[in-house]
Amino acid sequence: QAQLVESGGGLVRAGDSLRLSCAVTGRTLGSLVMAWFRQSSGNDREFVTAISSNGANRYHAEAVKGRFTISRDRASNTLYLQMNSLKPEDTAVYYCAASARSGNSWYYQRRAYEYWGQGTQVTVSS
Repeated sequence: QAQLVESGGGLVRAGDSLRLSCAVTGRTLGSLVMAWFRQSSGNDREFVTAISSNGANRYHAEAVKGRFTISRDRASNTLYLQMNSLKPEDTAVYYCAASARSGNSWYYQRRAYEYWGQGTQVTVSS
C-alpha cells in the first residue's frame, strides 16, 4: 500500500507561484504512475498533469500547459507540482494520485488511480 501526504497549498494573488508537494511512503515512485487532479466548488474532479513511472513521459491538461510542471525527486520519494502564473480559475483543492497499473492510455482517468492524497487548497485572488 502507498500513502500520499500533500502540502504547499495556500492563498495567493493572480500571477503568483506555488509549489505543491506529495510525500509518498510504502511504494517507490519508480513503480508508480503519479498524477495531480483538482476539484473546484461545484465541479467534478479533473485531471491536471501526470508523469510515467519511469519519468520519461509527462502529460498536461490544456488549461495548465506552459504554466504547471510535474516533477519527482527519487531520493526523497516526493512528487511536486510547480504552478506559475496562477489564475483565479486555478482555485481548487489539489489532489495527488498514484497507480501501480501498467500501460499509458489511462493517465487522465480518476478511476485508474488507487492511491490518493488528502488534498490541499489553492486559492488565487484577482
